[in-house]
Amino acid sequence: MVRVFARAALGSVLALSLFACGGREVVRGSQEPSIDNAAMSTGLDKEDIQRMLHENLNNLRSAPIMNQWRTQNPQANVAIFPFANTTSEHIDSQLDAILSESESWLIESQVVKVISRERQNAMIAEVEGGRSGVFNQASVAKYGRQLGVKYYVTGKVQAADERLEDSRRIQYFLFMQVIEVETSAIVWQHKAYVTKMVR
Repeated sequence: MVRVFARAALGSVLALSLFACGGREVVRGSQEPSIDNAAMSTGLDKEDIQRMLHENLNNLRSAPIMNQWRTQNPQANVAIFPFANTTSEHIDSQLDAILSESESWLIESQVVKVISRERQNAMIAEVEGGRSGVFNQASVAKYGRQLGVKYYVTGKVQAADERLEDSRRIQYFLFMQVIEVETSAIVWQHKAYVTKMVR
């Protein structure tokens, strides 16, 4: 009798919890192709990232440094270093996605040897005297030399944030650069923009 009552009580609790959730449905992108179309916030989403990377990496594809890499033998060692977030937005995970996508694009291009980002924390700790994983933008050339790279890809995200009554608009600027380790010369740079707005 106690077991029957316990089961009935548990069933009631589950039913109430489902009702309390308001019957919300979880949908996959494969079920709803337009799921990525709507912006959910003023942060960077998949479409924003793809748009900015497409613009920047297509420019890099035809840049003189890429042509130089295509003819270089042996291939140049290149590393991807973190991008600086100079915005007030919490977009660090999106910047990590940008880094990974850029790394994949370079690997697929097959014109350079890409140094694994996983090795970087150990090298950074070595350069910074043991402070594990503490990336210092001012030490990037040292990191590059420690990793044995000739060039590194890095960048920054900046934003113009404007408000008017109940509206808010953020214009993001993604700058990407290829820098020669030995001279710190910027051998390629390009920027792309996206705008997000709440109205």
